[in-house]
This record gives sequence, structure tokens and C-alpha cells, in this order.
Amino acid sequence: MNAGQGNIPEKVIDAVLEQHDIVDTVSRYVHLTKQGKYMKGLCPFHSEKTPSFTVTPDRQIFYCYGCGKGGNAIKFRMEIEGLSFPEAVKTMAEESHIALPEGQGAVVIPPNPERDRLLQAYEWTAKFYHFLLKNTEHGKAAMEYLRSRGFNDKVIDQFQIGFAPDRWDTLVQFLTKREFDLSEMEKGGLLSKRHESDDFLDRFRGRVIFPIHDRNGKIIAFAGRILGEGQPKYLNSPESKLFNKSRILYNLHQAKASIRKLRQIVLFEGYGDVISAWEAGVQNGVATMGTSLTESHAALMKTMADEIVICYDGDRAGQAAVMKAISLLEGVGLSVRVSVLIEGLDPDEFIQKYGADRFKRQMIDGAVSTTKFKLIYLKKNHILLEEDGKIAYTKEVLPIIAALPSSTEREVYLRELASELQLSFESLKQDCNEIRQSMQKNMPDGDNNDKRWNNGRHKKGQVSAPTLLPAYHTGERRLLAMMLQDAEAASYVEKRLGDAFNIDDHAAIAAYLYAYYAQGKPPDISRFMSSLHDDRLEKTVSSISMMDTPPEWNVQELDDCIREVQKVPQKRQIDKKKEEMIIAERSGDFLRAAQIASEIIALERQ
Repeated sequence: MNAGQGNIPEKVIDAVLEQHDIVDTVSRYVHLTKQGKYMKGLCPFHSEKTPSFTVTPDRQIFYCYGCGKGGNAIKFRMEIEGLSFPEAVKTMAEESHIALPEGQGAVVIPPNPERDRLLQAYEWTAKFYHFLLKNTEHGKAAMEYLRSRGFNDKVIDQFQIGFAPDRWDTLVQFLTKREFDLSEMEKGGLLSKRHESDDFLDRFRGRVIFPIHDRNGKIIAFAGRILGEGQPKYLNSPESKLFNKSRILYNLHQAKASIRKLRQIVLFEGYGDVISAWEAGVQNGVATMGTSLTESHAALMKTMADEIVICYDGDRAGQAAVMKAISLLEGVGLSVRVSVLIEGLDPDEFIQKYGADRFKRQMIDGAVSTTKFKLIYLKKNHILLEEDGKIAYTKEVLPIIAALPSSTEREVYLRELASELQLSFESLKQDCNEIRQSMQKNMPDGDNNDKRWNNGRHKKGQVSAPTLLPAYHTGERRLLAMMLQDAEAASYVEKRLGDAFNIDDHAAIAAYLYAYYAQGKPPDISRFMSSLHDDRLEKTVSSISMMDTPPEWNVQELDDCIREVQKVPQKRQIDKKKEEMIIAERSGDFLRAAQIASEIIALERQ
């Protein structure tokens, strides 16, 4: 058993891979489209406009040509959720009701002492700040502020809201007394360092503290809102071993039960909005971490819900952020509606002014379609009482209506537009149809051209040239590709080449393959990869397995590749002999030089 897999029995790993199809696993995070025998989509691990992320269903693997990440279903979950191998297997086994061994053979998650200490520090710090808010003179002004926002004791306790006093070393002293390593705490985002010295100081000072939890409920970061005037208004913990703000959603740990039940998420901009909405009975609300929405956020939401209701601030900045969020969320295949907040209010202010019932009825149940929102949003840029304003507005919104796939939907919006602007429905319809025909004409070849994951394709004559590898390098990759597909091919190569690959990683993969087949296992790339536990080797195997090879291996092709591989040591030997010959000639030993020349000729004939 490989040390990397802890003490997880192979039968459990095999069962997990059998139960978790690679397409189903990846589709929870990435929108895939079929292209021949592959599925393609935008890579969730790096930013791209043209899809280079590929899933191969018959081999049960994924590979990204852009960033080089690759592996099987277990590896994908490890990468996307930041799990160790045992954690990923355990999670996936529990999801599929696969029995895990107990007692002596139980699955052991390898300890991570630094992570555990950091989690412990965050938990104690949250309790400390919460205590300071509720029970000390320091917290009085913060409590008054929270009460003015409509937060009662129950909600302050539930969300573990706290207060960091406006002092330099309150937390430093607290952590020092509990014997935490202060440099570790600084790396983990709880403390800062003075620029002019090596002294540590509190990162959060004079701020109301909102603990940020991971989806399992562990505190991994803080958001601090300044009390009174000052910048920045909100300060987040920095990225750390625990906290990646582009993948974390505030309140997901409490909201996930309601989200799964309703298959709907209400997306807010701020922590206060989430808390106020929770009190108003909207318990499927989450927020991004003081950052704009990312593809990772969208992919995460896609795994839990079918519909997103965006409930951002009603001011111009909030509404502009909605426009960006729509394309991201619809891009991963989510249905989206938008709350239209009146009077430039934010959700928290709306609840305080108009109450919980009206908020749920008008803002959540009454949220409008994305098309309707775009029409409302664009309308604000034009004076519709003037003819020029009407024409400019119509020019902006007709392409949005024309892009709708349903003719019924197009008609509904065109009739609304005609009535609102007092224009002829027939003329609007004619203009809309012309725009639609023009759009279809300009679409490049291929499926899903209206989707953002199929944009940015190469223009004619602009295909980038592939990097040419040396013949022996390609030969080694082709050998391994055929060996991965056939045990007999591996046996043939083992007898004639053994471990004499020129590239260390290729030699290592070959050695693992020989051992894998020696145990009587069938060719199965996904299963083989789970035995490697080496990130670099897994990426290399993923890349090699994407090569086009004949469906059945043949001796001639293997021999051709073996010959190319064996040429390299011979070429090195020839080069060495040539150097020796030059040295012999320079020293006047012409008999030795002639002897070496004949050896070179013999080697070159080989």
C-alpha cells in the first residue's frame, strides 16, 4: 500500500472511483460540453476564455492543457476543495454510502498540526472578541451600533459577532498567554507586524468582528467593520492556509440546509444583509467576502442550487455589480433572478424600513428575470421623454431581447417596450428579427456559441504552433500511452527497455506500471493514478493519456519508439567518444585517435 494513501484499503478507493463518475463529479463545478469522445469546459483552476479543460469519460480522467492539472475524480475533489487524499476519499465514500473500515483499519486523516493550531486560535479568538463585545466597557459603543442596526442578542450570539478594541496588543497578549507561536498567528492572518521592527500587533483594532466559517462550520477568518469613520470600512483576514476568499461564501455553513431544501441561494453583498435577512426568515442567504463574485463561487453554488436570487444594494455600484454577476452565474448554467431594490436602499435598510414580510414578498418572491433587470438598469441611462432618448434606449435593449431563445419571451418584452415607449410593436419586432438574423450569421462554427465558455476561439490562420519535443521524448510518451492501455504492451516494453527511459519521471511511471500490472490489475488509468500519490507524476500521466494512440498496440510501433529511446544513450556515448578523439589528436596520439574513430563509426552504424 502506498504511504500517501494512509491506511485506506484499495477496495475502498476502487469503490469510490466506481461510484463517482468523472463527468458527474466535474459537472458539479464546471459546465461541460461534448466534443467527440471528450467533454470540454473552462478550467476551474485558472482563468481562461477558451476552454482547455478536458474530461475523458472512457478513461475517467480530467486534464487541463492550460495549467497542466490532471487526475481522476478523487484528485479533482482534492484540488477543487483543498482536501488531502484521505479526506477526499472519506468524503466521497460517505456521500456514496460506502462502508469505511473501523477500529484498527479505520481511515486515518494525517495530522496537520499547524492547521489545527490555527483553527484553535481562531475559535478562541472569536470567543474572546464575542466576550469583549457583550461583557466589557470596550464593547459598549459596538453594542449600541449593532442594536441600531436591529441586531438583538439572539442574532449576535448565533453569528458570534464580536468586538476588537482600538488597542495595539489586546489579542497579542491573549495569544501569548495561551502559548501560541506569534509568527504562526501572523502567517494565519490574526496578527500583523510593525514595518519598522519585528514586533507583533493586533490586525483588527476598533472594529466589529464577524467570524467567517468554512462550509463545515469551522472559523477560518474574520471580517472587521470599523466603528465610526475611517478606511477601509471593512477589513478581511488575508489569504492563509485556511482562507481562500474566492472560494468561501459567508454563512454557507448555516444556510446549506435551507439551500439544499429549496435548491435556491439568495446572494448578498454584505454580512449585515445576510444577518438581517436571516432574522427576516430568509435562511438561504450567503455573501462574498468583500470581493466580487468569482468563477469558483459560481461553480460552488452550482453544486448546491438551481436558482440564484441576486440581492445587491440598490445604488448604482450595486446594480453594476449585478450585471457582472449575471453573466458569471448564467455561464455555469444557473437560473438567475434579481431583486430590484427601490430608493437606492441596501437589503438591510429595506428590511428595517418596510419589514420582513414585504422583503420576502417583494424582493425574494418578486425578484425579476435577468432580461427584465437589464431593461430596468439600462433605462436609467436615458431620458425617455425625449425622442433621442427613446431611440438610444431601444438600440441598447433590442439586442438583449433578440438574444432570447424563446419567441414567446421575445414577444412579451417587445410588447412591454412598445407600450412603455409608445412605439409600434410591429416595427420593434421587425428590428428585433433583423438583429437576431445578424447575430446568427456572425456566430462562428461549433456548438454553444452563445455561451461564454465557447468564446475567444482562434481566428483562421491564427492557430498557435505546438511545441515540438525531441523524438526520444515523444517516443517515451507514446510507449507509456500504449502501456497505460494494455498490460501486454507494458510487458513487451519491460523486457526490451525496462527502466532505461531517459526522462526520470517517465522511468518512475514505467516502474509504477510494471508493479501495478504485476499485481494482476487490469488497465485502468484512473485506478492506476490513485496509486501514484505524486502530484507531478499524476499530471504527467494525465497529459500522456490524452495522446492519440492506435486502439490496439503493435510490435512495429513499440519497436520504433524503443529504438528512438535507445538512441539517446548511444548519441551521448558518440559525443563522449568524439571529445576523447579530439583530446587524443591534440596530444599527438594519432593511433588512439584512429582507434576511437572506428569505434564511433561502429556506434553510428548501430
